[in-house]
Parts: sequence; C-alpha cells; structure tokens
Amino acid sequence: MATMTAAAPSTAVDTRSIWKVILASALGTMIEWYDFYIFGSLATVIALKFFPTESPTAALLSTLATFGAGFAARPFGALVFGRIGDLVGRKYAFLVTLLIMGGATTLIGLLPTYASIGILAPTILVIIRIILGLALGGEYGGAAVYVAEHVPDNRRGFYTSFIQITATLGLFVSLLVILIVRGSMPTATFNDWGWRIPFILSIFLVGVSVYIRSKMKESPLFTKLKSEGKTSTSPIKDSFGTARSWRTFFLVLLGAAAGQAVVWYTGQFYVNTWMKSALKINATTADTIVAVALLLGMPFFVVMGALSDRIGRKKVMMAGNLLAVIFLYPIFLGIQSAAGAITPEVKDAAGKVVTPAVAANPNTVVITLLIFLMLLFVTMVYGPIAAFLVESFPAKIRYTSVSLPYHFGNGYFGGWLPFIATALVASTGNIFAGLWFPIGVAAMTFIIGMLFLKETNHVSIHDETEESYPTPA
Repeated sequence: MATMTAAAPSTAVDTRSIWKVILASALGTMIEWYDFYIFGSLATVIALKFFPTESPTAALLSTLATFGAGFAARPFGALVFGRIGDLVGRKYAFLVTLLIMGGATTLIGLLPTYASIGILAPTILVIIRIILGLALGGEYGGAAVYVAEHVPDNRRGFYTSFIQITATLGLFVSLLVILIVRGSMPTATFNDWGWRIPFILSIFLVGVSVYIRSKMKESPLFTKLKSEGKTSTSPIKDSFGTARSWRTFFLVLLGAAAGQAVVWYTGQFYVNTWMKSALKINATTADTIVAVALLLGMPFFVVMGALSDRIGRKKVMMAGNLLAVIFLYPIFLGIQSAAGAITPEVKDAAGKVVTPAVAANPNTVVITLLIFLMLLFVTMVYGPIAAFLVESFPAKIRYTSVSLPYHFGNGYFGGWLPFIATALVASTGNIFAGLWFPIGVAAMTFIIGMLFLKETNHVSIHDETEESYPTPA
C-alpha cells in the first residue's frame, strides 16, 4: 500500500457527539440487516410458500438461490448509492436505502403465495430480493464511512466496530422476533400466516430509524470537501478508471473481503440451516442455539476492532482467516457429535410423512459453545474490516470505493455460500462437503492478504495531502 504516516491522536474529540452518530448509524444499519436476513432465517418456511413443494430439498435450494439473488445485486447497489453518497452526501444516500429496505421487506410479508398466484409469487419475490440487495449495497458503506469520518484516527477500529456489530445484531433480532412470534401461536398457524409478522414489523422499525437519521448532520469531512470544491464529479470513473485502482480493488476483495464473507456466513448463517437440514435439529432449538451464541459473541467485535487499533488490522483479520481454515471442519464435526442420534422418519401407507426425522436429544450447551468459538473467528475478520476499508481509499471517492469490494465479497462469496454449500451436500451425500467452499476461500484470503496487503491502522484519513489508494506490495 502507499506510504503512510502516523496519525496523531485527536485532542479535541466530542465523545458525546460521536456516540450520537454511532447510535443513529448503527440503529438504521441493524434494521437493514434485519430486513435482509429475516428472509434467510425463515428460508425453510418460505421454501414451502413460494415454490412448488414436490421436493422439499429443491424448494429449499430455490429459496436459497433467491436469497443469493439479493446478494448478487449488492455490488450494483454499491455503485448506484456509492455514487450518490460521493456526489450528494453520505446522509442522503443511506436515508434513501433505509426507506427502500423497509418498504421492500414489508411487501414480502404481504405477498400472495405460490398456491394463490402460481409462478408470479416466486417471480415477484426474486424482484423484491434484488431491490433489497440494491438498497443494502448502498447502506453499509455509507454507515461505515459516516462513522469513520466523525471519529479520531487512533480509535477508528474501536468506533467503527459498533457498525460491524449491526450485521450480527440484525441476524440476532431476526431470530429473536421469529422465536417470539413462533412461540406465541401453534406451529400450524405460524407456518400458515404467522411467518408474515416479522416482515411486516419492519415498517415500524424503519419509521423510528428514519426519524433519528433525519436529525443527523452530514459528515464533517465530506462537508469540508464539498465547500472546497474537492468532491469527485465522477466517483465511479475516479474509483475504477485505472489499472492501478482495479489491482487495488482485487487485492482488497480477495485479500480481505472474500475471506471475511465466508467466515461470517458459515459461522452465523450456514451453520443454522445445516443444523436444521443435515442434523434434523428442531427449528426453534436451532434458532435459540444460534441466537444465544450470537449474543455471547457480539461484544468481541468491539474487542477485535480496538485490538486492531493497537496491533494492526491485517494481523487480526489474517489470524481469523487462518483459524477458520484450521478449525471449521473440527467444529462442525463436534456439532454433529453433540446433536446425537436422529429418530427415523415415519410414513403412512400413502407415503405421507407422519413423524419427521428429528435429532432426539441434542446437547445444546456444547453446540452453543462450538458456534460461539466460530463467532470469535467471525469477530476477528469482521471487527476491523470497516476501518481497513475506509483507510484504503481517499475521501472524495470513499463511499463508492469502500462499498464495491465489501459488497462484491459478501454478495458473491458470502451470499451464495448457503446455496453452494447446501448444493454440495445434496450432490455428494456428505454433510460436511459444504465446508469445502468456505475453507478454500478463507485459505485463499489468508495467502493473498499475507503476501500483498500492508497495514493501514496508522493512516490519517483527515489528511488528504498524504492519502492515496493503497499501492499493492
């Protein structure tokens, strides 16, 4: 990366103002993650509502593919809203994305099922998921940049880590809402129409966040650039118009974002689907296990963000990737062992399932601790990455440049992981085959990151005269 100079710690920091910025940014981002992940958290139910049900596995794969379609759209959203954020302002861009997310999520809760309108149901669902992906593509980069441009250089990892918590918090809240709604009614009622409630609730959460965000001021660094006429007139061209910038993009993508994505989605998302489908753990039990593990793991995003301020972003992120490569398979093997025996499926004379196969007596404490261990790897790769991305690009194109590699990594490497992993399991008959993909990608990121990325934690983003794209090693 480019030559970097030590940033002097800020001496005049309005801590109260910083926490207001973090609260407003984090609340909205958490709600957008909730909107995005509520779909995946209900994948096994949605599969039977919006797709033909002749084959439950095919229906689940179709649902996961629809989930992946939203991720595939995220890089395009990063370009669209990143451009708006670099031209008009950070605040305006992520106010718009929040409104789009809330509206689209609510529409899923109101959408007629396959039984009612046939092929139109999955078609509309895919379109809504693409819209959600576009909006989320503009949200994360805006929130990360907005917070980073308000805080002192020497504590950027610590403060931006609160934005990093929001993805896990959004997933946790989605699971919590599902557990509450599912527990308040009979299973048949939940599967019939109760699953719609978590989607419809989004409109109320978004209303609160929009009100709070509307009171926020624009990023001081962006305001200064705009007043001096130094903002970019063509953010996309300025971000990706040279061979050097594309080389930087691919190194950040493959040496940081890709590994972060697969570790995140394996440790927090795929493991949940895998426990339900491969180990036959009851859905409520699996959701509760993951929710508790998430709650235990969330504080460590801040721990790892703060640690990266002291010892460097690269050391923390690469260690997380390496630990994931070494321990993902043993952890999943341990979860299988703790899940115990599966009672056989019972069918009647007509071939209809009377009693589904189920894990009879899973050791929930052991499984929770094993998932918590995976979450520590997640916090290592994810806690420092917002600060790392912000420090890799200059302010006038930061929104666009930060958003694209992050959402490309999470949209393609991470978002398609549940589908790819589930398909590998289905095609091989090996319940651990799905781990080949995340382990391979995390290994690639560790090698590329160690060889080519340089440290960024001493870059001053407030000194534009010394800042440039990172030059690859």
